Amino acid sequence: LWPIAAVEIYTPRVLEAVNGTDVRLKCTFSSFAPVGDTLTVTWNFRPRDGGSEQFVFYYHVDPFRPMSGRFKDRVVWDGNPERYDVSILLWKLQFDDNGTYTCQVKNPPDVDGLIGEIQLSVVHTVRFSEIHFLALAIGSACALMVIIVIVVVLFQHFRKKRRAERAHKVVEIKS
Repeated sequence: LWPIAAVEIYTPRVLEAVNGTDVRLKCTFSSFAPVGDTLTVTWNFRPRDGGSEQFVFYYHVDPFRPMSGRFKDRVVWDGNPERYDVSILLWKLQFDDNGTYTCQVKNPPDVDGLIGEIQLSVVHTVRFSEIHFLALAIGSACALMVIIVIVVVLFQHFRKKRRAERAHKVVEIKS
């Protein structure tokens, strides 16, 4: 007998994406039981402005995409159960895709546990994020290094030129 344990699910909780783009809804999990043919994954959606929960995606041995509804032909499997990844890709985001996406994983005998949630906000443009800050910091550091190298090269050039002029003056004085 397997001991009963809970599946732990990890999601980014909050996600922001630009209208018209594709987004990866990342969901990973941990389980005490080995991943096998009994693994099931269910993705659902609850609109931000209210309304009933809607089916997004189902996985059991093979992925099952929705045959109708708002997510038909817009969602694909992007997970790898052997790596405990049950993520999906949502294509062509629309503003009415704003809401809460839930990821539920059952890996018998680990069937209990919290459901992973992602609050998706579809926006016109993405806010200034940590990645933008990191890119700006790295770019600024590179620009500063280039400026320092140019200053050092110019300094060395003028220093050699001055020495050459002094040497030339010494040669003139001696002659």
